[in-house]
Amino acid sequence: MNSLGLQVEAQSWPLLQTFSISRGSRDHVEVVSVSLHDGQYMGRGECVPYARYGETVKGVMRDILALEDDLARGLNRQGLQDRLPPGAARNALDCAFWDLEAARSGKAVQTLAALPPTRPVLTAYTISLDSPQNMARAAQKAPYPLLKLKLGGDADAQRIRAIRSAVPTTRLIVDANEAWTEENFAPLMQACARAGVELIEQPLPAGKDDMLEHLPRPVPLCADESIHSHKDLPRLKPLYDMINIKLDKTGGLTGAIELAEKARASGFELMIGCMVGTSLAMAPAALLTPLARYTDLDAPLLLRRDQTPSMAYEGALMQPPPRALWGR
Repeated sequence: MNSLGLQVEAQSWPLLQTFSISRGSRDHVEVVSVSLHDGQYMGRGECVPYARYGETVKGVMRDILALEDDLARGLNRQGLQDRLPPGAARNALDCAFWDLEAARSGKAVQTLAALPPTRPVLTAYTISLDSPQNMARAAQKAPYPLLKLKLGGDADAQRIRAIRSAVPTTRLIVDANEAWTEENFAPLMQACARAGVELIEQPLPAGKDDMLEHLPRPVPLCADESIHSHKDLPRLKPLYDMINIKLDKTGGLTGAIELAEKARASGFELMIGCMVGTSLAMAPAALLTPLARYTDLDAPLLLRRDQTPSMAYEGALMQPPPRALWGR
């Protein structure tokens, strides 16, 4: 039996500028950092509690600390999957377990998980929700070839036109964060199609997106808030072309690998995404990027400061995670 010690810490990281989506704005990101140690080796993980899913920093820390005695009695990563549901708390612990396993074995996590080699990959860069004029200016200033536009509802057609006029050759994807409705879906979809938008992420509220099966989709659709685990795939198959895998939704790398395998087998393409966290949260997600059509792991680019060591970005080209950060 491998007894493990547990350390849990709430951390606040300042953003370079206010970050806004359809559900609100923030100037800092609040994360929960976890360390597992066995007296010789240590593994780390990070999660971002998300109010959209009923999570709070205090609640996530409480759920993690509730397993302290179980960890001391030998709870392992496999047992963790049954002890906590998919979500932020399980993500932090699951990733810490993987990091610990890599330290103990001397093998990288991608080797332990039988994942393909990680290479430099282009990440989308997020333009925060704002007025059409301000978003167009932000897009002009962003020196990145693929922009992800945060949208928010009826004014989105104006936002898309203004941004496309400002950056006529830049690749665009958009994320509505559930803000569209049955009434405005068709005109906003057409606005995206006319602007050459490549992908629309979660246009309608989760649980109210069944209507997508009967609507024309000239631009491919990607599920985000609607997808948490492989159990969601059958319902989403007629509705979406792609799914956004985030470790804070799947409950860690273990669940994300299972979801990626079953989604690809079902015909979905993949985006590997993130909540706004530090490089410690990006590193495990980066291991899945060879499986994905789109990578959206730009969160460290939005921070005023980051972990040390951190993920390296050459423009929008994200380098493989340094082993000193996570995953050996």
